[in-house]
Amino acid sequence: MRGILTLAPLVLLAACTGAADKAAQGVDGAAIAAGTDDQWLSYGRTYDEQRFSPLKQINTQNAAQLGLAWFADLDTARGQEGTPLAIDGKLYITTAWSKAKAYDVATGKLIWEYDPKVPGETAVKACCDVVNRGMAAWGDRLFLGTLDGRLIALDRATGKELWSVVTVDQSQNYTITGAPRVINGMVIIGNGGAEYGVRGYVTAYDAASGKQLWRFYTVPDAPGKNGADYLKKAEASWKGEYWKLGGGGTVWDSMAYDPELDLLYIGVGNGSPWNQAYRSPGGGDNLYLSSIVAIRAKTGDYAWHFQETPGETWDYTATQHIMLADLTIDGKPRKVLMHAPKNGFFYVLDRTNGQFLSGKNFVPVNWATGLDPKTGRPIEVADARYDKTGKLWLGSPGPGGAHSWHPMAFDPAQGLVFIPAQITSFPYLADPKWKPSPMGFNTGDDFASVSMPPVPAVREGTLKATTGELIAWDPIAQKARWRVPYKGPWNGGLLATAGGLLFQGTADGRFLAYSSADGKPLWTFAAQTGVIAPPISFSVKGEQYVAVLAGWGGSYALSPGLISLKSGRVRNVSRLLVFKLGGKAALPAAQPVEEAPLNPPADTASAETVKRGGAIYARYCGVCHGDAAIAGGVTPDLRHSAMLGDADGWQTIVHDGALAQNGMVGWSKLLSRSDIDSVRAYVIHRAHEDKALAAAKP
Repeated sequence: MRGILTLAPLVLLAACTGAADKAAQGVDGAAIAAGTDDQWLSYGRTYDEQRFSPLKQINTQNAAQLGLAWFADLDTARGQEGTPLAIDGKLYITTAWSKAKAYDVATGKLIWEYDPKVPGETAVKACCDVVNRGMAAWGDRLFLGTLDGRLIALDRATGKELWSVVTVDQSQNYTITGAPRVINGMVIIGNGGAEYGVRGYVTAYDAASGKQLWRFYTVPDAPGKNGADYLKKAEASWKGEYWKLGGGGTVWDSMAYDPELDLLYIGVGNGSPWNQAYRSPGGGDNLYLSSIVAIRAKTGDYAWHFQETPGETWDYTATQHIMLADLTIDGKPRKVLMHAPKNGFFYVLDRTNGQFLSGKNFVPVNWATGLDPKTGRPIEVADARYDKTGKLWLGSPGPGGAHSWHPMAFDPAQGLVFIPAQITSFPYLADPKWKPSPMGFNTGDDFASVSMPPVPAVREGTLKATTGELIAWDPIAQKARWRVPYKGPWNGGLLATAGGLLFQGTADGRFLAYSSADGKPLWTFAAQTGVIAPPISFSVKGEQYVAVLAGWGGSYALSPGLISLKSGRVRNVSRLLVFKLGGKAALPAAQPVEEAPLNPPADTASAETVKRGGAIYARYCGVCHGDAAIAGGVTPDLRHSAMLGDADGWQTIVHDGALAQNGMVGWSKLLSRSDIDSVRAYVIHRAHEDKALAAAKP
């Protein structure tokens, strides 16, 4: 398709600026929809989630003069993924463990802080670190979701809790890491947990009282229990007793809203378990997994859907950043929705009705040869269905995705969408002996058999094939305008500005400003840690600022093991960084990152014990402590643990839960002491293997 871009920002209709807006004092729907130049009022700045700032005091001509205005150290040394809000000269942030803080922009002074006191043992329910992606604002209130499933309203001036509601069944493995949105006085929140056996949904609450207004489920319940027509229609796309395994479909991140159409767009997650042979024996599309679903915001009713990965079995979620824009395509103005999900294809849909307009892979993919030009349905490669073949499938992308949660950005003047992309693969293998477990991952896949082996050639080849990119994508032509290669994956979210700039942090500890026209780097700041969160820009008293949270973490700092370190070893140094032209502040001297030599106790366990321990480790431990017992820089590397030589101490932690409040829950309800000691034997064995590899290096 060919065409030209037209900038037609969303305008809030009078019908959408009713009593709720008039009652709101401060932030309201009109301000969020149109955007306030000097502030950042919502997660994506505006309801269309374009993450474009109209400010241009900082531009391509003077970006090199950027400097640190001030910084604030944080007390949560885990991944920082939050988008700050900038309102009336104040910055409002959330950090890991669902904490919130407010700062004065001019001075950097902490105004207030709030700790919801999430129980440490909740960490075992979180697939991808104890992160939080931000707050929502309405009137004089702020709203945040907590890891243990609460939605909380705070007074914006004081940080005082005004109300709190539990949005999930806390006896199940639900979590909340995403940022809420507020529409006409309704706070919308989803949840996570599709790796753990839950059923996804989004819920709307009254911003004033916390009263539940509506709930929208993304997958059907058992036949006969689905009242809504859209769920009844979905039943036919599922097979077997799917509801007993939860189904998945959690809405853990992306949402966007069109106030003219009063449509809320949600991205739906993966199936639970991943392996469709267990989840829905006999196949089927499994609606509404891996879909964009449009909901009538006022009522919570279904409007339309578009499924990107029918019958998904690879953790190809559609929960990635959803962006709205008005484009002219083939001479016709279209209200579009743009999406670059995990599966590697960039989609352009008509957001009024869900019609597929175009799609093209933005990174190499091998699970499908393309998309049907009329329907947008993927043209699958038969061997990719490892759940049917029973054979190993080296899939590209892998579950980390061609693009994960890290937000994109859009420059309406250039007509470019900027994507923080990844080139990854993953060895998918069905587990023929899998059974659901009340704790830990429930994917139906065999992680132990595909764990990274201590073979230099395999490791080197895998690392060489795993990289990252910053892509400037033309959504009309469906092709890249330019690309910037990165050494590894898991680089930060994006911000585009009218100054011709594109800001991004990197996994190797840099924060950069690029020319959005050609990708030329114009300024670099050494952040001393991985920067994965997206930046924002705002102004106070006529002076433009750029702010970003720094702190290495998230799923790629946990489960992928050696691949987590592809960009280099970085420490987690959790901070809020605020920049302006001529800023003179400086960070403390960086501490060197060195890996201590491995010095494990004697490797005396039998091969059978080590194998048994490896299977248990891969199923329950690797998600946090890293594939093949190689940690990614956030949680402890067990190969170096002093407890390896202390069998009783190991049991006290792993069996009894001595460190539960730190996030290391005890496993006594699931694993025996013998199981747990076999895990210790496996880690000792792995430490010896890696020690030998290190000694063999020239």
